[in-house]
Amino acid sequence: VQLQASGGGSVQAGGSLRLSCAASITIGSFNIMGWYRQAPGKQRELVCTFTSGGSSNCADSVKGRFTISRGNDKHTVYAQMSDLKPEDTAVYYCNGFIGVKGYWGQGTLVTVSS
Repeated sequence: VQLQASGGGSVQAGGSLRLSCAASITIGSFNIMGWYRQAPGKQRELVCTFTSGGSSNCADSVKGRFTISRGNDKHTVYAQMSDLKPEDTAVYYCNGFIGVKGYWGQGTLVTVSS
């Protein structure tokens, strides 16, 4: 199982980015998928997740600004990020669980300048 994240970049505060996570298997195979991020000197933290049952959740710090969604191709998960803030600067990772086994993609860097 492979997860390939892309879409990071440098934006100014208030800007938007869309991250993509391409899975080598259908995303319906995962019990839960999501995005995490790790800022310099900080622990990795949850950004947004959704379950195979269709429920989604985002961290309080990004609610109202970030959304997570599935692509129509059934292999892609997106994170639409708007109203970006300098504190959103981090490496963003795609994650998926099948049972208790977790899979991680490589990170994609998001840099937000003030």
